[in-house]
Amino acid sequence: MKTKGKKKQASSQGLVPKLRFPEFRDAGEWETSSFKKIYSFKVTNSFSRDKLNYENGVVKNIHYGDIHTKFSTLFDIKKETVPYINSTESLEKIKPESYCIEGDMVFADASEDLEDVGKSIEFIDLNNEKLLAGLHTLLARQKKSKLIVGFGGYLFKSNCIRSGIKKEAQGAKVLGLSAGRLSNVNIYFPAEKDEQKRIVDCLSSLDELIAAQAHKIDTLKAHKKGMMQQLFPNPDEVDG
Repeated sequence: MKTKGKKKQASSQGLVPKLRFPEFRDAGEWETSSFKKIYSFKVTNSFSRDKLNYENGVVKNIHYGDIHTKFSTLFDIKKETVPYINSTESLEKIKPESYCIEGDMVFADASEDLEDVGKSIEFIDLNNEKLLAGLHTLLARQKKSKLIVGFGGYLFKSNCIRSGIKKEAQGAKVLGLSAGRLSNVNIYFPAEKDEQKRIVDCLSSLDELIAAQAHKIDTLKAHKKGMMQQLFPNPDEVDG
């Protein structure tokens, strides 16, 4: 009887995180919704790497490989190295709504690794620059402003959402994620945007600390490399 009572008590708590900021502990359950009720998809392009360059252009382009390897969860275009679409490529057929805006999510729809399929970024600052989502990406935009800018970036990296995305992936050697299958994924969020903001502020502060520590490590590695070159003799520099 005691065991049943405990189970009933746990279920009555509803959908709430184990860790919650004190001011929101009585804020009630998080909301549950399917992806397709919150987001709609916009058309992306299929420009390959040979259609892009890092030197000049008018419109920048997100390549799925960069989502996998280098772009931050919260994408600030001023802090990222993003290629331009070559000026020889026509953009006349690109609709205005296909250009990225802040708050958009971009998902990599292909990967050889299950852990990376559906990996995503959220645009938090585009600095008034023109940006498109390209090859093997899914561009998602909120239908209504349910999530504040920044919250989606972390939400889609959470274990519960990542598990749902991985279940929707298909393929053998190369895994793929379609817009239709991503639409079926359930997402969870607090209704109060103040709580969303507290979560974003907390996690982004940790990201900044991690980045600062990574910079210190890189500096120390460079210092060590220089020391190694001086602490050991170099036969090539010996006269005669």
